[in-house]
Amino acid sequence: MNPADLVLLVGAFFVILAGAELFTNGIEWFGRKLELAEGAVGSVLAAVGTALPETMIPIVAIVSSGSASGHGSEVAVGAILGAPFMLATLAMFVTGVAVMSVSRRRPAGDVMPVDPTVLSRDVGTFAVAYAIAVGAAFLPASLGALKPIVGLGLLGIYAVYVKAHFDAEASTGDDELAPLRLRRLDRRAHRRQPAVPRLRIVTMQVIVAVGLIVGGAILFVDAVDALGRELGVDETLLALVVAPIATELPEKLNSVIWVRQGKDTLALGNITGAMVFQSTIPTVVALVLAGATWTVSPDSALAFASAGIAFLSTAVIFVPMIRTRVLRGRRLLVGGAFYLLYVGIVVGQLTGLVELGG
Repeated sequence: MNPADLVLLVGAFFVILAGAELFTNGIEWFGRKLELAEGAVGSVLAAVGTALPETMIPIVAIVSSGSASGHGSEVAVGAILGAPFMLATLAMFVTGVAVMSVSRRRPAGDVMPVDPTVLSRDVGTFAVAYAIAVGAAFLPASLGALKPIVGLGLLGIYAVYVKAHFDAEASTGDDELAPLRLRRLDRRAHRRQPAVPRLRIVTMQVIVAVGLIVGGAILFVDAVDALGRELGVDETLLALVVAPIATELPEKLNSVIWVRQGKDTLALGNITGAMVFQSTIPTVVALVLAGATWTVSPDSALAFASAGIAFLSTAVIFVPMIRTRVLRGRRLLVGGAFYLLYVGIVVGQLTGLVELGG
């Protein structure tokens, strides 16, 4: 094992961690300055910001492939379908573990003080958008021209979703925010008590944080890829199971930070909002620029299997919440079981024990 790759892996992790800390702090101040509702902050702003690493990779692959049916496009389609799966399974599990770790310090134990309305909107929009995206893959070749139209429909769904969150009334609570990490750059705010940073400084911190998150994620993926190859990990297993863990790391870290602060709506909204974003915006790019590869085939069977598991995990976790208006941290742990199920399917496919597709 090359020690340099291990050092790069650890270093990249701490870069992402620093970015996540700056981002959660900065995006809360950004929402406060613009008087946005908690759902808009967590499910839209935070979700889009932390979804950038795993979103840019497949989009770049599609654009750079130079054709609608190149190998880069096929890989990108798998990455787009796999992103919501990782969020609905492993990210939920990590958040559940974080909740259980602090449950003894909470008056309600592992009952999460979330806004069911915000999360219900996220989950409902995800279910509709992801179903449409997956359904587009089953269109016959004769109706392939409809795929760009489906893409535009998904864009409209996301626009309506964002508008609903931004139209929601901001909380009237006076929750104290931690001081802006880069507040010392704002001399005017530093002279006031309590220090209220200017929007330009808040925006600067958010931009710096996103840069750290994106840069750290790219380095982390490179290090994971290098270590995987050195250890002889199968390339398919590396692409479908191991590498996505790295690209979804920002969402996981953000959610853990917010859970420890007792801001569970932000913690889960960061994940569910990213699920909505991933099922719409990257899919729009794929349907418009690589519609020919957005189809069910033996090569894409594992990717579509991950989509099915994403639906199951989301339903098991959130349908009871929608019905009872209560969400417990322990329920999020089932995401780990669904993730292991998919790992078993991948390993079975690679070893010939499981047959998917023709």
